[in-house]
Amino acid sequence: MAGSFNWSSMALCLVWAATFALCLVSSLAKLHRIDHPVNSDSLRVLVVGDWGRKGHYNQTEVAVQMGKVADVLDPAFIISTGDNFYGSGLTGTDDPQFEESFSNIYTAKSLQKQWYNVLGNHDYRGNVEAQLSPVLTKIDSRWLCMRSFIVNTEIAEIFFVDTTPFADKYFTHPGDETYDWSGITPTRKGYLSNLLKDLDSALKESTAKWKIVVGHHTLRSAGQHRDTVELVRDLLPILKADDVDLYINGHDHLVQHISSRDSKLQYFTSGGGSKAWRGDYDLNKEGLKFFYDGQGFMTVEITETDAVLIFYDVFGKVLYKWSVSKAYTSI
Repeated sequence: MAGSFNWSSMALCLVWAATFALCLVSSLAKLHRIDHPVNSDSLRVLVVGDWGRKGHYNQTEVAVQMGKVADVLDPAFIISTGDNFYGSGLTGTDDPQFEESFSNIYTAKSLQKQWYNVLGNHDYRGNVEAQLSPVLTKIDSRWLCMRSFIVNTEIAEIFFVDTTPFADKYFTHPGDETYDWSGITPTRKGYLSNLLKDLDSALKESTAKWKIVVGHHTLRSAGQHRDTVELVRDLLPILKADDVDLYINGHDHLVQHISSRDSKLQYFTSGGGSKAWRGDYDLNKEGLKFFYDGQGFMTVEITETDAVLIFYDVFGKVLYKWSVSKAYTSI
């Protein structure tokens, strides 16, 4: 079942396709920017990660609850924090798993919105170009996936970052897995250097009241994967220096909130889209505000002065609510 047609989705698809060649693999290109203004005084978004299992492991049940919450929230769009298709991404643009794990699962009318997707490590085990291809957008108009890009909503700017190439273990100890590094190697060092440079520049130039960064991998986590040391070393200093408000990720199959030790930056994990309950966690993690080792998703609602983030479980129950306010100075 494909997503319902709407003119805003068509316009985004046309813009996306026109710049496709520039955004796919070039590590030298500036971050592609998408304008997605909201027609209200607040930005409302759903966030889910680590989901694509053909409806199994309660993926369908989570999707049903997402639809119910979205029916009330009316989100502007939906964010996926990666690992979109298990266990090894897509084999190509004709892989039936795209519809089996996406189009046929998120069928609620309220979820027929634009989806902005980043790649996870499992996505890199398949054909990366397939997920980045506009062919998938023709199959389901909701779908848009790039390596790294910016969504500008006027109220907030959201910076999507390709985190998988940062992790050394996928290159040095891949085990039996094969990763698709086309566009990353043999210039991985240059790819990462340019990505960090472009992100730093875009964050510094941003005049948005709220700056949010989305990636697949954890920066701070009490879950199985703990902190991603390469991101702590290379990415985190940029986020702190450039006054980022939120870092949102998946990778750990759970939902959690960790408060920063030395900045306003808050860490939120929304990776409970399907298989969860791994039982490997550290509840003594410094700054841990909330932790649920199970399935669920998150909503984000932001105005010029306030932000409210809520975690829901697989039954649609509110697990945790966090809010913050900031002074507003008109320009």
